[in-house]
Amino acid sequence: MFSSFLVSLLVSFPPCFPPYFPPPLFLPSLFPSLCGHCKKLAPEFDRAATRLKGSVRLAKVDCTTHSETCGRFGVSGYPTLKIFRYGRDSAPYDGPRTAEGIYQYMKKQTGPDSVLLRTKEDLQAFVNNYDASIVGVFSGADSSRLAEFLNAAGLLREQFRFAHSTDLQLAEDHGIHSECVLLFRPPRLSNTFEDSLVVFKDYLTIGSLRRFIRDHIYGLCPHMTLENRDRLRVRDLLTAYYDLDYHHNVRGSNYWRNRVMKVASKYGGRGLTYSVANKKDFLSELEDDFGLGTSDGGELPFVTIRTRLGHKYTMREEFTRDGQSLERFLDDYFAGRLKRYVKSEPVPERNTADVKMVVAESFDDVVNDPDKDVLIQFYSPSCPHCKKLEPVYRELAHTLYYDPKIVIAKMNAVENDVPLGYDVQGFPTIYFAPVGKKDEPVRYEGGRELRDFLNFLKREASHSLVLSGSKDEL
Repeated sequence: MFSSFLVSLLVSFPPCFPPYFPPPLFLPSLFPSLCGHCKKLAPEFDRAATRLKGSVRLAKVDCTTHSETCGRFGVSGYPTLKIFRYGRDSAPYDGPRTAEGIYQYMKKQTGPDSVLLRTKEDLQAFVNNYDASIVGVFSGADSSRLAEFLNAAGLLREQFRFAHSTDLQLAEDHGIHSECVLLFRPPRLSNTFEDSLVVFKDYLTIGSLRRFIRDHIYGLCPHMTLENRDRLRVRDLLTAYYDLDYHHNVRGSNYWRNRVMKVASKYGGRGLTYSVANKKDFLSELEDDFGLGTSDGGELPFVTIRTRLGHKYTMREEFTRDGQSLERFLDDYFAGRLKRYVKSEPVPERNTADVKMVVAESFDDVVNDPDKDVLIQFYSPSCPHCKKLEPVYRELAHTLYYDPKIVIAKMNAVENDVPLGYDVQGFPTIYFAPVGKKDEPVRYEGGRELRDFLNFLKREASHSLVLSGSKDEL
């Protein structure tokens, strides 16, 4: 199978950099056809390369053609992105996979870890930015806290903007006369519900500064983007989606955000966080994950809740400008009166085939049946590996047809929500849910032949298997 190794290269590498790397815009013809994740990334990567031209060089390597090169750098999954500095493998790329995200992430790689500020004008220019700013103010260049701050900036520069000064007077306008770290939230998100500046005065270590930034940088209601959504979703999160555009319409973008914040301020300390997002950036997610069509809501915000465990809720009542509908939605959520949204195909009216079809709505009834062992395959209709496995999987189900205590099942993981406890990143993914351990499913990692499955089930099943035909136990 064709795979591609994508490499982000900083412009500062020397002329002797190994010549076997293809030109920056090289894109093999097999790239989009067989690797779904590579196909999805390719146009974003190309757009980022165009925007970064002259400052950062991006390149692609075909691992089928250059397998030795990919092996040298430990490539095992695709696409893999790495950052090179001065011709050396510097670090894995762990940033966003969108053109804007790649652009912003790599631009931050080209400058210093922390920008030196000499005057109050420098400070004002630095914090007057689209993103939040973390500024350390210290008594001198020999300050031990400055050294620790710079170490932290080196580790966190991909995520946040850092600057520092050795002149304590830069903090005086903010009422601070000693060494400190100032966190400036973006001016575009300024509001009356919280301070735009948060001061860190505790003992400074990399860990304590990291926690301070994590707990304060987003504030009461941050702007969720494709780049920061994963960091925001580590907690239970309510999001209002609407026509938000902080580049061209700050006032209009804050209109609905202020209404969300007014309501959110009444429900503080109850474990739910809040955000706003541009509806256009998340249309496919709203449709696929929440069943909200593009015509739903009109110009009014869509409101959803996604918990860190993956539970999903939607506000079906129209968002009212006085915030009363949002309050009712939150009252019902905290009271446990909301019904979770589950993406599911219809439950099959007849399910008589050897391989039982499971949908999200029937998952508990079939897979979590307390009296039966269940082997469940998560598949995609377009997956060639799933199609290749199909005859073997059917034969397995037929072989165990007369065993009343075991079920061989499969579920379309594209059209149905995958339940908690099942990690499905590729297809096919197969799990075994045994009797008495339904909350601890076992991932199947064995071969794809009939005997491989039977040997696995013989070892893991809660009972002796019964084969079809002779009805003998195995």
